[in-house]
Formats: sequence, C-alpha cells, structure tokens
Amino acid sequence: MSIAAFFDIDGTLYREGLITEVFKKLVKYEVIPGERWYKEVKPEYEKWDKREGNYDNYLLKIAGIYIEAIKGLHRSQIEFIAKNVVSQKGHRVYSYTRDMIKWHKEHGHKVITVSGSPVELVKEMAVRYGFDDYVGAVYIIDNRDIYTGEVVPMWDSVSKKKAIELLVEKYGIDLAKSYAYGDTSGDFSMLNMVGNPVCVNPTRELLKIIKDNSVLSEKAKVIVERKDMIYKLETKCINDI
Repeated sequence: MSIAAFFDIDGTLYREGLITEVFKKLVKYEVIPGERWYKEVKPEYEKWDKREGNYDNYLLKIAGIYIEAIKGLHRSQIEFIAKNVVSQKGHRVYSYTRDMIKWHKEHGHKVITVSGSPVELVKEMAVRYGFDDYVGAVYIIDNRDIYTGEVVPMWDSVSKKKAIELLVEKYGIDLAKSYAYGDTSGDFSMLNMVGNPVCVNPTRELLKIIKDNSVLSEKAKVIVERKDMIYKLETKCINDI
C-alpha cells in the first residue's frame, strides 16, 4: 500500500484564501459589481482582519456570492482568471508547507491536495507545486460550458472525508501511515483519518475540536509560521482555547 500526504490549500499552503483573489479579479474586471464587495464581503473581511470575527464566516460569505457571480459565465472566463491568480499570487505560500510537499515527494509519497477552493484554482496550484492529484469544489457547468449556479462543495469536513475515501480506493493508500495538513474545522475529518495529522496555523475552532478528541489530540502536531520562524507545538501544551 502507498503512503499519501493530503494538503489543504487555503490557509495551509497558500497564506490566505485563493477564492478571495478570484473575487477581487471578478470585481476588477467588472464581472461582479464593486458595491457587493463593500456591502456584503468587506464588513466580514474587516472583522477578521481586526481579529474580531471568524475567518470561516468571511470565506463562506465570499463563497456564497461567488456561486451567484459566476452563474451564466463561460468556463473559459474562470479558467483564465484562475491562471492569472496563480501566476501572479501562487508564490505566496507558507515555507513550512512548501518544504513538506518537497519532503514527501522525495520520499516517494503520493502528494494530493483536497481543497475547498474552486477546482479551476486547485488545478493550477496542483500543477505549480507538483501534486499527484487534486480535489476541489466543483461549480457545475451545462453542456455549453456555462456555470449553472450549482456547486458540489469541498470546504466542509463531510465532503473531504468522502474525497479521502475515494482517493484511498483509487491509489491503495495506507491511512495509518499517511499524513494530512489543514488549518480549519473543515479539515477535521482529513486530519482524523490519518496517522500523522498536522495543523498548520490552525483556527481556534479546529484546535478546540482536536483537544476534545483524546486520540487526535495525542497524535496531532501543531505548526505555527510567523515571519521567518516556524514553531512546532504539542496540542496538549496549548491552553486558553
């Protein structure tokens, strides 16, 4: 059986949310009226930026508007934007995660990204960082390659669990020897399924869930990257959550 390393992208590899960058491009190219950013998204962004709000709430707000915004667009339009975003911003990653991708590849492990970002973006990041396979949120298109406004999500824990199960069957993966890297509660199932879970700059919500799970709490590693320093912490030593 093979060993795999499963990576989330937003907040785990990429330092922010890729869908945010796509959203900004859609506003810039006037696909989305700019007032929607200021009225609906910016307040959530500012709450998170001031550390007064929840990061997940901010991303979910963007995702909700994104579903509406791309309805009626042609797939080529989003693919064009996705290529531009990754070309211009794809280097903004955590050095720890980038180095671990390299380490896993050197050790012959399957390197797979399972991300809540639109699959068009996930594909571009997968190519850039040499992932063996990728899974992302699928925004449905019709027979004319036009987005319908429907989505098969991949940002929640249940969806990621199903994706991992399919990947295990596809590649014959030994989960007990495998690794997973994530940062939010949506990554919980992915982290819980493997023998070597790693929380990269985790949210308070994820850490609380892990600390409440005695088995996962014992085996999970916590990595915090700030400026040019990487801190490796034990879950049991982290208090005040």
